[in-house]
Amino acid sequence: MKLVIAVLIAVALMVPLLMVYGLLWDRQEQAQTAQASIGQGWGGQQTIAGPVIVIPYRATETQTVTENGRDVTRSVTVLRNLYLSPQANKADVVIKPETRKKAIYETVVYESQISGSADFVLPADIARYGVAREALLLDRAELRLGVSDARGLVDGNSLAVNGTAVPLQPGKGLLSTGNSGTFAFVDWTGGAPMKVDYKIGVRGLGDFRLVPRGVDTRWTVKSSWPNPSFGGDFLPATRSVTGNGFTATYAIPNLALGQAQVLTGDLSAPEVSYGGGRDQYVETAAVEAVAAAADGASEASGGTAKAIAISLIEPVDLYSQVDRSIKYGFLFIGFTFVAFLMFDVIAGARVAAAEYLLTGVALVLFFVLLLAFAEVIGFLFAYLLAAGAIIGLLAAYSAAVLKSWKRARFLAAMLLGLYALLYVLLNLEAYSLLIGSVLMFFALAGVMYMTRNIDWGGVGKKSEVAA
Repeated sequence: MKLVIAVLIAVALMVPLLMVYGLLWDRQEQAQTAQASIGQGWGGQQTIAGPVIVIPYRATETQTVTENGRDVTRSVTVLRNLYLSPQANKADVVIKPETRKKAIYETVVYESQISGSADFVLPADIARYGVAREALLLDRAELRLGVSDARGLVDGNSLAVNGTAVPLQPGKGLLSTGNSGTFAFVDWTGGAPMKVDYKIGVRGLGDFRLVPRGVDTRWTVKSSWPNPSFGGDFLPATRSVTGNGFTATYAIPNLALGQAQVLTGDLSAPEVSYGGGRDQYVETAAVEAVAAAADGASEASGGTAKAIAISLIEPVDLYSQVDRSIKYGFLFIGFTFVAFLMFDVIAGARVAAAEYLLTGVALVLFFVLLLAFAEVIGFLFAYLLAAGAIIGLLAAYSAAVLKSWKRARFLAAMLLGLYALLYVLLNLEAYSLLIGSVLMFFALAGVMYMTRNIDWGGVGKKSEVAA
């Protein structure tokens, strides 16, 4: 009967454990809201694309209309855009991280400085792409740089064409950045190569993405942040990560991109994976196949862009650690109840159902204390404080319930070992299941050994006779 009562109370305590889960999710949402609030004034996740030269051209298309009840086919001249990617694009990227706080929540923001050069060449065989050279309106050509959140652009941005400074204009980015960014009018005949030097500074929050465009793209990314995560469609060719920061180099040919140097439609937003796994976080922008451009030209989608993603991750995510610790809550309740049951059945210490319940509530309270303190003083100190408080509380309470400080010290030592084990498991993600399952096996074997001579069928009868 006592075993049944202990099991029922343990199962009932799953309800407050689930409520703690709900509290954890609520605090996570509040933290995300605080991060979004910081991003509103600083800049959100940034995607940088380009530079790309956009050249309007005249094209003839056939349209069928109905006039007087009859279908009439006519040829009309329309304006479309041609997208010319650079022959070579090289850039040095420096990401400067900074920690910002709002109330008790903090997040990592950054300011990136991109200094690069790109070489453009109008292919002699451009007619192969379905566009006649004489149809190009080179006097209306624009050089575009895509920035997904233009609010993050800082002072000091510059653009030079063949050594001559060209003023940057707001708006008119690229489709892969939601048509957000900056552009400049360029005076180019297309007869000679054009060299573009650019410097762009942008602030952002969270992930930093770069969209490669060109025959040969080479980037060198540096930062003082010691915990980067590399994801996206391409990983670094070389990387060096130390306690003082990281350096990553990328070399991406257009054969790997699967994109022609000349496109008659812009590339839609990339599907970007983070942390090296495509199922962890994917962001996709829905794009219409045909859109109206600001200059009156019609644009057709030229496919989906590819991108690299760099995340400045925090080494310790307290919410994920609290989440994992709650999953071991039943283990704490089970071991503690088994200890009480052994003292009850073997040593003769009478433990009432209410005492089981109060002990279980105290064990659940540990996770609430852990979450509350971790948001203020960090996970490690919060863990030590919460564990010490609960061990002290249950040791004092069990001394009164079990009528012995010796038994209370045994229970305190057991809880100390459990909390120490849990902390080890939280830091051994790869082997936590293996170690936990092996220890559970030996714990069960120990309980079975200690209770091998107990007549479970006569435990309740003995209590009744004694009464």
